[in-house]
Amino acid sequence: MTIDMAEQTERIFVLPGDRIDPSIIPSHPKRALRLGPGLRHIPPNELVPTVAGQLVTDHRKNSIWVEYNGGRYTPTVGDLVIGTVHHSAVDYFYVMLSGYTSNALLPQLAFEMASKKTRPNLTPGSLVYARVCLANRHMDPELECVSPTTGKADGLGPLNGGMLFDISPGMARRLLMRKSVEEGKVVVLEELGSAGLAFETAVGRNGKIWVNSENVKTVLAVGRAVKETDENNLGVEQQKKLVRKLVKEIS
Repeated sequence: MTIDMAEQTERIFVLPGDRIDPSIIPSHPKRALRLGPGLRHIPPNELVPTVAGQLVTDHRKNSIWVEYNGGRYTPTVGDLVIGTVHHSAVDYFYVMLSGYTSNALLPQLAFEMASKKTRPNLTPGSLVYARVCLANRHMDPELECVSPTTGKADGLGPLNGGMLFDISPGMARRLLMRKSVEEGKVVVLEELGSAGLAFETAVGRNGKIWVNSENVKTVLAVGRAVKETDENNLGVEQQKKLVRKLVKEIS
């Protein structure tokens, strides 16, 4: 099957082995094309999907990938992740990102305004929202909770209270898109907020979403909405219907 621009409507779904029309592939005069997960390059210039899923392009970053549920998370520099503190040593916290990767290292001074006297006291089981700053095959990944350029937390750091929910890495990537509604086709969070529910979230590229609210029912409703959207691959209208149902249940 050939995927061409004439078929590029709201979503493009591909199957392994489909031929992708070159006109869909982003091109930038100065930037190299970045291939994300789910695609294989066949020289000289053919791209072939290796999994079934939604084909996504980002012309600003000159990148293309296949969005799909499942798969294991592999740490990549720049990723925002939610980790669980496993234990600490003199200078580092050892943080679990998933059940199948080695612990990541989080320097105890890699927090906003942190010093040996003011560094956070994170006990085993504590949650942190962090950015991957070092990742390669031969070393454990390293995290930071502060911007290296501004010295500010920029929303990173310990996550207090709330609940943590597991989602697929594909769903996490969709939620983290700059335009998660337009590009990721995920509207549940916006719809829940529009319905009057007050909550805050943090999304980890490693397949985690943290939800916090003063109302426990709200936390559970938000977590359930995201997980059902993910597991059942709900479309926009289906998500809106789900939100109406959940809001009715907790009101």
